[in-house]
Amino acid sequence: MNLNYLLLLLISSLFIYTSPKEPTEKPELDLQEANRLAQLPLECIQTPLPYKSGIVIAKPEDLAMPIEHHPAFYGCFDWHSAVHGHWSLIYLLKTFPKLDKRDEIIQKLNENLTAENIQKEVAYFSLNKESKSFERTYGWAWLLKLQEELYTWDNPNAQKWHKNLQPLADYISKAYLEYLPKLYYPIRVGEHTNTAFGLSFAYDYAKTVKDTALSQIIKESALRFYSKDMDCPISWEPSGYDFLSPCLQELDIMRKVLDDGEFTQWSAKFLPDLDQKNLKLEPGKILDRSDGKLVHLDGLNFSRAWCLYPLKDNTNAYNLATEHLDYSLSKITDGDYAGQHWLASFALYAFKTQKELDE
Repeated sequence: MNLNYLLLLLISSLFIYTSPKEPTEKPELDLQEANRLAQLPLECIQTPLPYKSGIVIAKPEDLAMPIEHHPAFYGCFDWHSAVHGHWSLIYLLKTFPKLDKRDEIIQKLNENLTAENIQKEVAYFSLNKESKSFERTYGWAWLLKLQEELYTWDNPNAQKWHKNLQPLADYISKAYLEYLPKLYYPIRVGEHTNTAFGLSFAYDYAKTVKDTALSQIIKESALRFYSKDMDCPISWEPSGYDFLSPCLQELDIMRKVLDDGEFTQWSAKFLPDLDQKNLKLEPGKILDRSDGKLVHLDGLNFSRAWCLYPLKDNTNAYNLATEHLDYSLSKITDGDYAGQHWLASFALYAFKTQKELDE
């Protein structure tokens, strides 16, 4: 084998590696897949340990098992994962009336989402001055997404859970109103504190339930943070622990707060390659899915998909979204809790955005 031939093979492999694939078959969320994904949050929403607590201990009595502070959201390793685990199950119940374990899911949701439990959840935010910023803004955003899902479901159980959850949603809405005017710079990272993500899910809730004060402060904040941004360095992504794309999360919130014409002009400057439909973006690779940080990159693949699917008439974006969703979908039930306690939610939200686009 001569040197020229080896060089040709190398160049060809690089081209295949960096070019987005044309999807041959779009992943589908059918009943079989729904049952598979439902099993993951169902197994963890009432599993109290292991648990990563976000508590700051200001006095001895603050130290308690997580279920004491969080009687609704004590499972799935941490508070925010418990919250979006509940969202996953509610979305699946709502979408698939013939879900296999429907009765078991409803029973567990009834046990967790009681009015008494939610009042204790609200009280935690006043435990001490440090708890006021608990789960800001990642967990806040998922809680509002959960409440939005309940609000839009005409079902007696959903209406009951929605009523019980409303005090916590109201608290978080007011917390956004207090926090955002004081945030001088956005947080541009690929993990929980990413500001654009926190704004995006909260904006969906505010628009759906007509929380005008919340939607207005989010729109004003997004424009203040991002309206002058250009040439986002997406080629620098991902960082090793990312489960959110800083560039695409920013694109997602600006798509929501700008009208179509404004967004077209802004996005052409912000991500020119995507606007010209030739963006190259490969799925994040994971070498050890038992590592709780490294497995974040499966989540990145799903969150990239949910940011890319809604971009209208952009086949490049649609193909990239499908490639990313497909890459990690079969890998999230590998038997390790590091990914299984949360990744179903990310996959399901990617499916949800795909479904909304296709409709």
